[in-house]
Amino acid sequence: MAENKNTVDAAANLSIRLAKSLNGCGKKQTAVALSLGLRKPGHVTVQPDNAATNGKIAKISHLVVVTKL
Repeated sequence: MAENKNTVDAAANLSIRLAKSLNGCGKKQTAVALSLGLRKPGHVTVQPDNAATNGKIAKISHLVVVTKL
C-alpha cells in the first residue's frame, strides 16, 4: 500500500524552472519566485501540484517553465 501512495505523490508534483531573470520584476513577483525556491535563471524546484502552487505559478507564468512529473 505504501508504494502506491508514493507513486501517487510523485505523479502529483510539478517541476518549475525559472526561465527569465527577476531583474526588473516587481517586489511581489520576486517574492513569489523566492517562495517557490527560485533564485537565479535556470534554477529548478519540485513543488506539489495544489491550488497554492498553481496560484503562485499564475503570478509569474511569464518567467517560468512548468513540467508535470
